[in-house]
Amino acid sequence: MSDPIRVLEVGRGAASAYAAKLLGDHGADVVKVEPATGDPMRLRGPFPNHQPDPEHSGTFLALNLNKRSVVADVDDVDAMGPLLAWADILVHDFQGDTAARRGMDAASLAKAYPTLVTLAITPFGQTGPYAKYQAEELTISNAGGWANLCPATHTDPTLPPLKVFGDQCALMSGIAGAMTALAVVRQARQSGVGDFIDLSQQDYVASVLEVAVPLYSYKGDVGTRFHQRSLIPWRIFHACDAAIFLVCVEQDQWERLVEFMGNPEWANLEIFADQARRAENQDMVHMFVQEFVAEWKAADLYHAAQQHRICMAPVLDFAQMGADEHLRERGFFVDIENPSQGATEYLAPAVMTTDGRASIRRRAPSLGEHNQEAGELTPRAPQHSQQSAQAPLAGVRVLDLAWAWAGPFCSLNLAHLGAEVIRVESEKRADLYRRLPVYPEDWDPTPNISGMFNQWNQGKSSLTVDLASDAGLQIVKDLIKHSDVVVQNFATGVMDRLGLGYDALREINPGIILASVSGYGQTGPYRSYMGYGPAIPPLTGLAVGTGYVGGEPEEIGISMPDPTAGITAAMAVVSALVKRDETGLGDHLDVTLWEATGVLAMEGWMNYVFNNEQPERRGNHSSHMSPHGCFPCAGEDAWISIACRDDEQWRCLAGLISADLHAHERFSSLARRQQNENDLESLISAWTADKDRWQLTDQLQAAGIPAFPTMSSADIVNDPHLNERGFVQRLEHPEVGMRAHTGIPWRLLNRPNGVRRPAPCLDADTDRVLSEILHLSDADITDLRTRSVIGV
Repeated sequence: MSDPIRVLEVGRGAASAYAAKLLGDHGADVVKVEPATGDPMRLRGPFPNHQPDPEHSGTFLALNLNKRSVVADVDDVDAMGPLLAWADILVHDFQGDTAARRGMDAASLAKAYPTLVTLAITPFGQTGPYAKYQAEELTISNAGGWANLCPATHTDPTLPPLKVFGDQCALMSGIAGAMTALAVVRQARQSGVGDFIDLSQQDYVASVLEVAVPLYSYKGDVGTRFHQRSLIPWRIFHACDAAIFLVCVEQDQWERLVEFMGNPEWANLEIFADQARRAENQDMVHMFVQEFVAEWKAADLYHAAQQHRICMAPVLDFAQMGADEHLRERGFFVDIENPSQGATEYLAPAVMTTDGRASIRRRAPSLGEHNQEAGELTPRAPQHSQQSAQAPLAGVRVLDLAWAWAGPFCSLNLAHLGAEVIRVESEKRADLYRRLPVYPEDWDPTPNISGMFNQWNQGKSSLTVDLASDAGLQIVKDLIKHSDVVVQNFATGVMDRLGLGYDALREINPGIILASVSGYGQTGPYRSYMGYGPAIPPLTGLAVGTGYVGGEPEEIGISMPDPTAGITAAMAVVSALVKRDETGLGDHLDVTLWEATGVLAMEGWMNYVFNNEQPERRGNHSSHMSPHGCFPCAGEDAWISIACRDDEQWRCLAGLISADLHAHERFSSLARRQQNENDLESLISAWTADKDRWQLTDQLQAAGIPAFPTMSSADIVNDPHLNERGFVQRLEHPEVGMRAHTGIPWRLLNRPNGVRRPAPCLDADTDRVLSEILHLSDADITDLRTRSVIGV
């Protein structure tokens, strides 16, 4: 880029570090400010041979590629002034009072640096009742509602809610933050008006709970980790040598599975004839399928089943993932030289473009490596307003050919940023989510009342067109001439067969950006494999690392790879738009659920690369904090998450539990607490068991200890903090009225906030789109309807 975006990172957590790293991957010049003691991530590890060294922490190295490091006192407002004057984007994770003391709150920055775009990623946002609450990854997982759903369909109610392996909440929030900051700075360069992005990690996690919030809002049902599924078979089975995941989402997939199994007699019983009856008899279905699976080796079964278009995926460890031929062929691993270690293999950036993956221009910096260069940073040139501040993607038109969750989540976030998003649909084969019965039991079904569709398609328009007809395809091609972005998640090859592959699109519009979201990608030996979201964690190390102490690999509770790929694709679209502003050229973005999710397992990958070790399933335990877990409270399935960061916080907690507990030798250090973790957790559980989870949260937070209740979907919808922040949206829909939906996890200071409109009814905008964009006459539109080209 001729004029790279300048990013100043002064955060201390994984979310802010990853957001800045993604901006660096985009091509930004990222300067990371560290204290004299270094970023705390330098002390976290994993370390080669388990020998602590702040220059060789695997987590730090993976999070800080494409950055420079300078040492400065962030509390010295005068010293920070030149750095802030240099930057286009400031990334930090400072909460209220801390941000204000450092002059990095919204009001101070707006006054001193009116063109600066600030991304503040904090646990609960800058405003609201919980704004000052302390949090760790465990806290956010519980506060956002994910832990309440993990692990999926478990049968033991005495087991606590479970945190997924790694820093998934922080890293996903980082992607959303990078996307938003890049979109805002693009508009700020046009208008000369900066902004303050207040992104809440709790909001982001609550925004990706799959069916949980629609089930509560539309049906009054509260999902839990004990919730039984209605789509069967669906679970992790055991082949003769390893675990393997299987799911059949639609009836034709079940029929293919039955044929693949050799049409066993049991499969012809009436009790297994359709989804509803298989759900009623799921234990029997799973028993019979397990008998079949047990006769196979996992790898052989995986490839054979996928050849029959059956969604299976083996539970891989990091060694198996690193050896996989598909990921190798797609270049998902990259060697990076470190001065004292030589070449180390990292996970590459998740997105493939027409030019390949983003380049790693810089290894992670040593502490203060670029101090001398800090004095050479020149203030950015003054910007003169050319237009008023608008929504970040105002004027961008997106043609949305996607359905289900991953693709629509990409376009949903583009709509949240202000883009015009037009969904291309067909009543003949309605979106899967329009067909899901997530609506009140006594309602007659229509295509417009499913909470699943209405949650993930807010802010969009609906155009119905028959893509099987030449005239219908021509309408889409004509719209592409007037669009900036196309989003699609058809099976690989379908767009080419429709005549809508990237080569065809760029002939129509050289500036078009095509975002293709799929399970396995547009290239590689597995490109035609089925890759539903629930099948992806087994492939990435997340399933093998998630589980109770001594237990089996677990499902992670939500089909999280879908929104993870969707937000990754949205970030890539914004990046492509910024680059197109300079070159005039579009791009083809190849985003896979596997790679977008796999790259977030970076801590486990680095431990494997450094030490040839696989993750140990530790429940909610942590390698660097203790106590660290979920504990029962008064009430049915009521829990609180508690994380003590250090000995001081432990002594504070111990004092609340018992006057002399802090003096117990076996709990006197992190190592000793971890050695006696079961006894420690029993003591804490006995203390919490008869207490109200919210009163306990207030008490612990007042003492500075990260703690928060395990939130359900009902808790989220009714939560005063989330409602005060405007995150829970209730817009009037023509058929379902005012239902609660999760909204936008960030708030802007100078630009519009909130979801602009509810999800569209099927065909609601067809006439308007054809009239306003393609300038068709009423007679032309009537003719198209008469010929069933549109409205079908």
